[in-house]
Amino acid sequence: MSVPAIEVQNLHRLFGNVHAVRGVSFRIEQGSVTGFIGANGAGKTTTMRILATLDHADQGEARVMGHDVLNDTAKVRQLLGWMPDTLGAYANVTVVEYLDFFARAYGFRGNDRLDRVHDVLDFVELTPLAERMTNKLSKGQGQRLCFARALLNDPQVLILDEPAAGLDPKARVELKRLIRLLADQGATILISSHILSELSEMCNAMLFINDGRIVHHGDAETMRRGTQAGVRVLARIHGPVEAAADWAVTDPDASLLETITGAIRLQLAQDDPATIAAVLRRMVQANLAVTEFRVEERRLEDAFMEMIDGPLPPDMTTPKAPAAPPPLPAATAAPAPAPAATDSSP
Repeated sequence: MSVPAIEVQNLHRLFGNVHAVRGVSFRIEQGSVTGFIGANGAGKTTTMRILATLDHADQGEARVMGHDVLNDTAKVRQLLGWMPDTLGAYANVTVVEYLDFFARAYGFRGNDRLDRVHDVLDFVELTPLAERMTNKLSKGQGQRLCFARALLNDPQVLILDEPAAGLDPKARVELKRLIRLLADQGATILISSHILSELSEMCNAMLFINDGRIVHHGDAETMRRGTQAGVRVLARIHGPVEAAADWAVTDPDASLLETITGAIRLQLAQDDPATIAAVLRRMVQANLAVTEFRVEERRLEDAFMEMIDGPLPPDMTTPKAPAAPPPLPAATAAPAPAPAATDSSP
């Protein structure tokens, strides 16, 4: 049996009196694409930074491909691609120079290094901009360059923190295409975003975090269904909507949710086709001029809000803040283990 790509057990992280991550545990299998969702300050970025070896936990364990992120940092960085939510561009550095620097840090040498840089440029479609200064790139171009940097070491696991933030619609479509290509090639991807509808198109699973706790881990369809029985229906009416609202009060299978311009929303007690058809038939028999009658898919945004507004799991025992946090690995500030020696090859 293969080891999980990512495994987190009882993770806690404190910043002074702020308990940013509270007993987080989850497991992501190899080859999956998982959306990591939560409001600002919910603990997403802190959890991702711990996985990327850029921060340490005060309690708990985190592993990438079976390797502990604190005790086997160098190996984790060989296997991992990390994309933060900002590029960190530098003045007077071109796109190709930027990637060449990080390729050297990852240990690529000579022609292998040049080939890898140009392969990644081609994959993210930045080759025409190879000689442009990194601080002259648009937001979308900068995001693609940041994505390219995360791909340089051909990682088995990718952690992407808000990669679509600030992108225009065309750039979002292109990002989704690249992520699906990587997933088809077998990469494991953990991606955070505030745009839930886009995540549902890319991801096999959803991981929801609220107030530092995991509140859901499963597929998007299970999330949409939630715990509420039945189904919601939108019925558009030609004529007075009030008559349809009055009818809904008396129907045995439907209850009125709201009245909107030219339509009503109904909550049906059952979601089977026979019940849905029977409600429509009774509306027509009541001389309501129904011009549209359709089941509404529950949005992920609605499901998320319903989940976080509900009761949270019991609070985990808060660990005491250590007098002195464990030291970070020596190479924490670098994206990868530094090269052993200076390379002078072209």
